[in-house]
Amino acid sequence: MGLSRITVLIILAFFSIYVIWGSTYMLNKVAVNELPPFMLASVRFISAGLLIFLISKLMGISLYITRIQLLNSAIAGFLFLTFGNGTVVWALKYVDSGFAALEISAQPLVVLILMRVFQGKKIQPMSVIGVILGVIGIYLLVAQKELISQEGTILGMIMIFACMISWSYGSLFVAKADLHSNFFVNTGYQMVTGGVMLIIASLAFGEQWTSPFVWSSSVQISMLLLIIFGSIVAFTAFNFLLRTVSPEKVATSTYVNPIIALFLGSYFLNEQITKQSIIAAIVLLTGVFFINTKKKLILYSRFSK
Repeated sequence: MGLSRITVLIILAFFSIYVIWGSTYMLNKVAVNELPPFMLASVRFISAGLLIFLISKLMGISLYITRIQLLNSAIAGFLFLTFGNGTVVWALKYVDSGFAALEISAQPLVVLILMRVFQGKKIQPMSVIGVILGVIGIYLLVAQKELISQEGTILGMIMIFACMISWSYGSLFVAKADLHSNFFVNTGYQMVTGGVMLIIASLAFGEQWTSPFVWSSSVQISMLLLIIFGSIVAFTAFNFLLRTVSPEKVATSTYVNPIIALFLGSYFLNEQITKQSIIAAIVLLTGVFFINTKKKLILYSRFSK
């Protein structure tokens, strides 16, 4: 029996947010070693957003958007891109790309807690185990003396955690917000509005802008890949999934992202993978599994009847 069109799209979308996003940590790390972080992120997202608008017009897709939809797009753009991504890029100046991806793998834990706080969703016993494992994994990750002794690392860790909260709340917001009905166009509006706010942040911090023609070839290639695949393809897939499946399922991308990021960071950037980081990864990802599993804990369910 063949798969339906929507099933195929969901599978492709999950592949995009699993694998492509896992590579963006390494690409951002390469670029931020040469470019100011907020400038880097603003160029990436505005370029991607404008390309989306151009492609949409060529395909005959309407770009019309209501005032409330534009406002919601700007809010989502800030939560996901201006703060949620721009600050992560800034933090990559101080932490390894694989480490950042591993810390962000705790996002399902944050999503679960926010759903409890803002939506009153009950945390199931299996998810409680996941939360406990997630906290232990985060502790193992950030308690490595060889890492936290480096200048700026602790601040980078804290800001990445703040970005997780922003991204997680954005996931809940987008799932119910009134946005443009076309996922591709919706992505474009979020990127353009988020990118404009990143320009404001860049100017506020006094970053020095440079022409793409003077960037090194490695940075030019990284930016091109970030714009086309990391932004247009993966972020469109992300928005599609948020409107099609539950936010908890979308957050499972954190199973694969850190593994891809750790491998690429080690292979291309010679980033060190410590034994404690590996243990932390196993504990964290096990916690994510427990958070997202639909199975019931028999020991607890006996007493719940």
